[in-house]
Amino acid sequence: MVESISSNQLLPPDDFARALGFAQADGETAAHIGLVGDTYTITVAGKDTNGRFCVIDMHVPPGGGPPPHRHEFEETFILLDGEMQVTFRGQNSTVRAGDTINVPSNAPHQFHNASSKPVRMICICSPAGNDEFFLEVGVPVPTRTSAPPPLDREQMAEFLKKVKAISPKYRTELLEKA
Repeated sequence: MVESISSNQLLPPDDFARALGFAQADGETAAHIGLVGDTYTITVAGKDTNGRFCVIDMHVPPGGGPPPHRHEFEETFILLDGEMQVTFRGQNSTVRAGDTINVPSNAPHQFHNASSKPVRMICICSPAGNDEFFLEVGVPVPTRTSAPPPLDREQMAEFLKKVKAISPKYRTELLEKA
């Protein structure tokens, strides 16, 4: 049992309405979302952290990655497998397995898998919201590594139109270059 430090404790009491979170990226109940050719699995949703942050397990196949963008939240990537090209404020860098990068809020950036092997990385966004954005614009897929259905030119144009329309709701902006 943990005893309180003093009766004038600065921390609020424990919230027993909140439970221990446990997620398995390959589990049957995980939300796997296909988006821009990648597959994003939400392992900790913002609704589970009172909006403080969300965690997304990302599978990025060769050639994958989002277009240049920026958003009003912090984004940290921990590369577990593979190698990723990152463009941050116009500067290119290579990130390898074991590396961690933090993208400050509002900074233009993009990541791209220029290698011949899939990349696996963990993305932490604070505050949360990116998880809800992915759920709204992506399509459900069966597993953590399932590819989303390919989009033809017309479907891609509709997809981009939808993303641009709802991006402000999620404090996100698509850019011409990072």
